[in-house]
Amino acid sequence: MEQSLSSSPTSPTPPGLRVLVASSEAHPLIKTGGLADVAASLPAALRQLGCDARLIMPGYPRAMRQLRAAQPVCELQMPGCRVAVRILAGLHPDHDLPIYLVDAPESFTREGNPYTDLSGRDWGDNAERFLLFCRVVALLAQGLPALKWQPDVLHGNDWQTGLAPALLQETPQRPATVFTIHNLAYQGLFDRATYDRIGLPAALWTLSGLEFHQRLSFIKGGIVFSDRVNTVSPTYAAEVRTPRFGCGLDGLLRQIGGRFSGILNGIDYDVWNPASDPLIAHHYDRDQFALKADNKIDLQRDFGLPRNEDAFVIGYIGRLVEQKGVDLILAILPEVLRDPRIQVMIVAAGERPIEQALREFAAQYPRQMGVFIGYDEVRAHRIEAGCDVFLMPSRFEPCGLNQIYSLRYGTVPIVHRTGGLADTVVNSTPETLAQGRATGFLVDELQPQALLATIWQALRLYREEPDGWRRLATTGMAQDFSWEASARQYLRLYADASAERHNRLHAASA
Repeated sequence: MEQSLSSSPTSPTPPGLRVLVASSEAHPLIKTGGLADVAASLPAALRQLGCDARLIMPGYPRAMRQLRAAQPVCELQMPGCRVAVRILAGLHPDHDLPIYLVDAPESFTREGNPYTDLSGRDWGDNAERFLLFCRVVALLAQGLPALKWQPDVLHGNDWQTGLAPALLQETPQRPATVFTIHNLAYQGLFDRATYDRIGLPAALWTLSGLEFHQRLSFIKGGIVFSDRVNTVSPTYAAEVRTPRFGCGLDGLLRQIGGRFSGILNGIDYDVWNPASDPLIAHHYDRDQFALKADNKIDLQRDFGLPRNEDAFVIGYIGRLVEQKGVDLILAILPEVLRDPRIQVMIVAAGERPIEQALREFAAQYPRQMGVFIGYDEVRAHRIEAGCDVFLMPSRFEPCGLNQIYSLRYGTVPIVHRTGGLADTVVNSTPETLAQGRATGFLVDELQPQALLATIWQALRLYREEPDGWRRLATTGMAQDFSWEASARQYLRLYADASAERHNRLHAASA
């Protein structure tokens, strides 16, 4: 089953809890969304608190190229694989976080998106690919001799890791298991024929197991079989227990009761800090807020728009899908762009008709609107630094990170009152502004006119009360959403999961 190749690379690791974080992506190795930021930042923050936290993810080509001090440590003969799977060990490109890559070329040597082909369609063998990943995660969780390391806690993230706790359920030496839902809308659903084909135990096909309306559900495996389950904000944790947001799993999430909770994501202030960000040209902080305007000029040049320090610049970064409320942005653009002193900057990709609509707006308003289709980390940082406001009219948002980045950069967020957006942004009212608590604008009704009215409210404050605008923006900059506080909450969750694991063992042996 396992063939050792060499000893794992050693790096000084603090004593304490051993945690294996499993994720299908991690920044900068590969990124499609906020999961990648969390998967890199949380284990790094845990290590700062004294944990021996390590990350495991698939060995995509981009990840293999970036892994520092990489060396193979063992080979595994896995079910369904014609060739042995290698485990590579190395370090994160930017800090000393140990990372294991699952080198399975038939499954993961595909350039581009980890989940879809170049046309945007899901890879046809996603069930096989991520079952393989889960099988390897489960093996590492039990302690591979070649690694000379076994975790006390396995922490899975999203559907791509959901089968690992299910595969470990009957294993006496398994670690405690924690499963984090980053977005319940993505569940890893496959038909019964796929279930039969990929060779999962027949006993798991039950309503109390992996079966979900006659389909295989990867995410249900993580929910049912983990000692503790959480999602990425307290408000979203409450929302997904309702039929409106529960995507069919609200009953199960209510059923597991105290095993389910919400922990707000943090952000890495070493990466997202306008006072030191290497990706922006002009650094600034709360006390030098006026210097932010220089980044606006740079952003206008980047997007080929006229230089105008007095322009009211609106930014958006994200996926072009219904969840993000992009249809609302499209609906209000004609009215917004009637004001020649407003500019709109967008870095996004997603559904082709929305991409085309944005390109057409940019062509129609070449002096007011700049669009980049795709994701670009440099442009993302420059939008956060150069815009005056940031739009996030998401229909639902488990946590959201861009509104937190925006707060740090003094770019006032305009967001829908949902999920993590409601947990991180304090609405601007006469009272909260007078009290110095306001940090942004919350939209309660997801209608184009409500979003437009909120933009006009922000614009009035920006143009008529510049001192009030500065207080609003710098209050946001003063908020602390660093990873340390969130990581401490995860430590408590790990302790609860370990206690649950102990109690189950005790009950089984009684």
